[in-house]
Amino acid sequence: MAALHWESIETARGCSCRVLTGSGAGGTPLVFFHGINGLSETDPMLERLADRFAVHAPELPGYGESSGEELLEDMLDFTLHGWDVVDALGLDRPALAAHSMGGMIAAEMACVSNERPSKLALVAPAGLWLDESPIPDVFGMLPHQLPGVLFHDPAAGAASLTGGVDFSDQQALLDFFVGNAKRLGTAGKILFPIPNRRLSKRLYRLRVPTLLVWGESDALIPVDPYADAWQERLPVDAELVTVAEAGHMAPLEQPDAVADSITKFLEG
Repeated sequence: MAALHWESIETARGCSCRVLTGSGAGGTPLVFFHGINGLSETDPMLERLADRFAVHAPELPGYGESSGEELLEDMLDFTLHGWDVVDALGLDRPALAAHSMGGMIAAEMACVSNERPSKLALVAPAGLWLDESPIPDVFGMLPHQLPGVLFHDPAAGAASLTGGVDFSDQQALLDFFVGNAKRLGTAGKILFPIPNRRLSKRLYRLRVPTLLVWGESDALIPVDPYADAWQERLPVDAELVTVAEAGHMAPLEQPDAVADSITKFLEG
């Protein structure tokens, strides 16, 4: 699999962002927007995608070493920031892929500038809200409750949420909680108190071929009824691929299956 490495960019608005980049064979530029969990330099799904595409995964301000989160106040700011990143990378008509919160951002980008992306692949995207199936409030959960909502296998998922932090190391523990507070502060601007910023009102503008990928065991944004809701509201025919033995964090639990689905879609 292609190796990933960090690069740094500065957007026109003044955000300093790290971008996880990899390209084993060049090819189509693919920009990936992460979910609330952020990015890891050792990401099997992105490594797999980088075997076939020129992958660029920007880290949102407030995550890791990216800064400028004070410049992002609402959904439009996040949407324009996404295109500012694409501009700073010098990309023309990239494919967009995204997970969860990132899917909300990428879908907004594809609606606001509906001729810029070449294709759109969304993995368990946030952004829609159904009163009959409310999405659980992850901001109000205790840490031990999250794995059961996010993962098909909660025991295995619990370790990945902490990124291997040694909680017996006081400095590592402090760094983890400070970083987590910053991440949640950024994510909360578009996800709290509910992940609904009226994306459904703008989906009529979307024009590009779209793929939906969903973990069959997703307990946060369940495939039934949310996948149907996306397909009903999109003005394009959106293919749906479900992934067995995967919850909301399908890119972590089944990275090969998710990467294969995106690859087939982008190359089809």
